[in-house]
Amino acid sequence: MQRLEHLEHLDKHLVDELAQVARETVRDELREQTRKQRRKAALYAASGAVALYAGAAVALAAGLALALVLPDWAAALITAVVLGALALALRNAARPTPARAAVPGQRHVPSGGTAASGGGAAPGGTAVSGGRTVPVPPMPSVPPATGAVPLRRPNEGNGPEAR
Repeated sequence: MQRLEHLEHLDKHLVDELAQVARETVRDELREQTRKQRRKAALYAASGAVALYAGAAVALAAGLALALVLPDWAAALITAVVLGALALALRNAARPTPARAAVPGQRHVPSGGTAASGGGAAPGGTAVSGGRTVPVPPMPSVPPATGAVPLRRPNEGNGPEAR
């Protein structure tokens, strides 16, 4: 009987030791992966900062080149307009196109378009909400049946006027 208790204690000790080794191995692997990802993120951030400065230098050079043939204010204005147009083009390139964003069988309402109600949604189409295209359920083709419950007005049925 003592021998079985001794083996039971060894089994429990072995399971605890195995669990501890597994935890340490997983922890070490995660630490190594995190270290690599942290280094990669720092390199991407540095790359972005250097690219920003390079873009500023190119914009400055373009502005100075224009300033040779135009007044300084006009060169600065033209450079700013070109950079603004480039920023707008890049933003629009990052947004999904209506063909990719829309659900098949639904039409797209552009952000400037409105439905008959004056809102940003079209029946059975899509709505533009905060720059995102959101699908809208289709309108029923027939009006509700005549047995439908009418909506109450605030002063009907509950106040002293209804009695």
